[in-house]
Amino acid sequence: MRDAGNILALILMVLGASSLVAQDPSPLLQTYILQALEQNPELASSRLQHEISLEKSEEVNVLPNTEFGVGYFVSEPETRTGAQRARFSVKQMIPWFGNISARQEYTSALADAQAMDVHIKERKLILELSGTYYRLYALHKKMEVVSRQLSLTETYKQLALNAVETGKSSAVAVFKLQIRENELENQRDRLEEQLLAEKEGFYNLIGTESSAPVQLPDTLTLDEFTHDLAEVNLDLHPELVKFEEMYESVMQAEALNRKEAAPNLGIGLDYIPVEKRSDMNPVDNGKDIIMPMVSVSIPIFNKKYRSVSRQNEMRKESLELDRLERKNRLETMLSKAVHSREVARINAATQQENILEADNAMRILLRSYETGTIDFNDLLDIQEMQLRFEMNLIEEVRSYYNESLIINYLSSTS
Repeated sequence: MRDAGNILALILMVLGASSLVAQDPSPLLQTYILQALEQNPELASSRLQHEISLEKSEEVNVLPNTEFGVGYFVSEPETRTGAQRARFSVKQMIPWFGNISARQEYTSALADAQAMDVHIKERKLILELSGTYYRLYALHKKMEVVSRQLSLTETYKQLALNAVETGKSSAVAVFKLQIRENELENQRDRLEEQLLAEKEGFYNLIGTESSAPVQLPDTLTLDEFTHDLAEVNLDLHPELVKFEEMYESVMQAEALNRKEAAPNLGIGLDYIPVEKRSDMNPVDNGKDIIMPMVSVSIPIFNKKYRSVSRQNEMRKESLELDRLERKNRLETMLSKAVHSREVARINAATQQENILEADNAMRILLRSYETGTIDFNDLLDIQEMQLRFEMNLIEEVRSYYNESLIINYLSSTS
């Protein structure tokens, strides 16, 4: 029985190794978030698109192309002062007053909307990266649980073998424990594959290749924090502010449309060189011709601009409806996340209580071995419960932090 006593001591030590130790995970995760914000390729592409939209403000800050013309008279027209040889012209169209500034304001409004897109993508990247981080944590903790259960199963097998040798149990108990061990090994292998896949996705989000293990916290604990929905102002959320920026861009598009419906002015100059007459010498003989010109381009058929105005009105109405629909969705997401987080906290507390009760039951069952009897069927049942409760606890903790991420995403306006 000395060997059995040592085995029992080992089992009780393993059972007591699952105590929670609080540790703040934010410094570890924050490091990865900063890397992702700097290196994520999709985010980098979005920032470049914003820079392109900023450059468009410079693109529109110009006048239309200056027109130059050269003509040669094949049949030279004769005038009193001489024959005309060629014709040179230059012409510059000038948009109506305020047209160029309206274009700049329109492109600037589009750039502001694009900047809000970048901000939203940054926040969604943080949300996705953090969610993957906590899934990695959950998988890692599940592997620890399975490894611990494997160690216990091996120890239980030794107890069963001792019991078979002393006639206290049948060999069936050993086979059942072997089957149990096989199932746990299979579960561990599947968790390892899932962990590798999640890790690859994690580093892809960061925008780097790495084979190093992700640095995870030892243990995540749950606080008693409850979020007050009344304190959240979703109107300041970037996803809704984006609609305001887009609405402003439509307003600027309409202002530009009105400017483009106004006349355009044109100024120019024609120069015609004249050859001197040799048969006579009239006044201004051979004097070149210089002719300044002014032109006006009037959009008489302005149906196009009226159509654009109607389209802009419809765009504004559409944006208002889209914003209302999106706000409703965000409110629903926030409410669900707050309540789901509280449910996860309640469930986690229940699982912790169940784990303690299962551990107590296992201790009582193992103590009965000292009296000469042990029911290995009960042992397997309790071990299954231990595994289920610990796995459930890990999932509830992950769910708690995942819902916290959603709450932070929706409630934070910075």
